[in-house]
Amino acid sequence: MHLDLTPEALLGQLGYSQNEHTVEQIKRIIANTGNFDHISKHLITFNDALAVEKGYIAMSNSKDYFKIKCDEDPGADNLAAFTEMVEHWADKHSIALEKVEGKPTYYILGNK
Repeated sequence: MHLDLTPEALLGQLGYSQNEHTVEQIKRIIANTGNFDHISKHLITFNDALAVEKGYIAMSNSKDYFKIKCDEDPGADNLAAFTEMVEHWADKHSIALEKVEGKPTYYILGNK
């Protein structure tokens, strides 16, 4: 079963408060993410799965994209598992990512 997420519901699922700024930001991100309907089916469950490796999905402050991020001080084992999880998820669901140089962070660009 697939439920369409409203921007407000998605904010709540990702742990953000709803205000004029965050609603407008998430609307820009959704509009900028190629084939967002495909990605939205997998976003929340992947966010929950990332918690095991101290990762999460957030809104980028510098670009109009969602980003997948790992806590700032991941251990080597944790970082390898996080990276493997992100790459597997992207490959499985045909999602294009952009890696941020030198950081355990990926922008979700859209569907491949």
